Amino acid sequence: MVAEAVEIEHLTGFAIQTIRDAGKEALSYYGKGNPDVRFDEGLVTEAELHLSDFFQVRLGARFPEHRIFNNNQEDKGYSHDGERYLWVFDALDGVANFQGGIPVWGISLALLENFWPIFGAFYMPVTGDLFHARAGQKAYWGDHEIHALSQSEVNDESVLLTYSRFHNHYRTSFPGKIRSLGSTAAHLCYVAGGQAEAAVIIHETFQDLAAARIIVEAAGAKIFRMNGDGFFLNEYLDGSKIDEHLMVSTPGNWNLVRDSLQPVA
Repeated sequence: MVAEAVEIEHLTGFAIQTIRDAGKEALSYYGKGNPDVRFDEGLVTEAELHLSDFFQVRLGARFPEHRIFNNNQEDKGYSHDGERYLWVFDALDGVANFQGGIPVWGISLALLENFWPIFGAFYMPVTGDLFHARAGQKAYWGDHEIHALSQSEVNDESVLLTYSRFHNHYRTSFPGKIRSLGSTAAHLCYVAGGQAEAAVIIHETFQDLAAARIIVEAAGAKIFRMNGDGFFLNEYLDGSKIDEHLMVSTPGNWNLVRDSLQPVA
């Protein structure tokens, strides 16, 4: 048990240093989109490929037996070997912000062992914010422990984070502020940190949510289906899009927020 704890400490230290170093690499591309186009897909693609290569080289040099998540991930069964560790690297979350020079974007990194979550981190290079957690333990924003909000009411000071076309799908009586910041992972981390009561998300993938899911759950929140049922991210290991709407909140806030949303017919 002691040896296992030391190994996990070593792996999480590697993860935090690597995601910070990847952030430095990303900043060399940040905000340099072609001003003559609305969205510079070429810049984003170049940055994502560079960051993915950077992570692959860094991991291969330190832990060559470990695996990196890819779409259509094959579950090879339980293993005691080094390949039991699977890293899920999401190079850029919030790509429109990234290419346009808006600071709300970041890099996600999760560690799984035989497909069980071990550690997750989300780093925002422009602001220096690092959210991280070990599964089943505490969640942190830098060195500060964080907790999701669980309260008896929502009011005009409450915050609901959403995707950009939210109002095409819902009418709402939510009494507080409704915001789309352009980064799903940031939305989930702000729920984990208590800056928002809930977030509504759609069209994500396993890769998008693997790290933030660990942080959210360590902070006391969960990812729910909109009918209140639990959501199981591992059902999407094949890389397929999660087309249903999901809500991220504490169990205590789910009813309060969900009751304020009415789907548009």
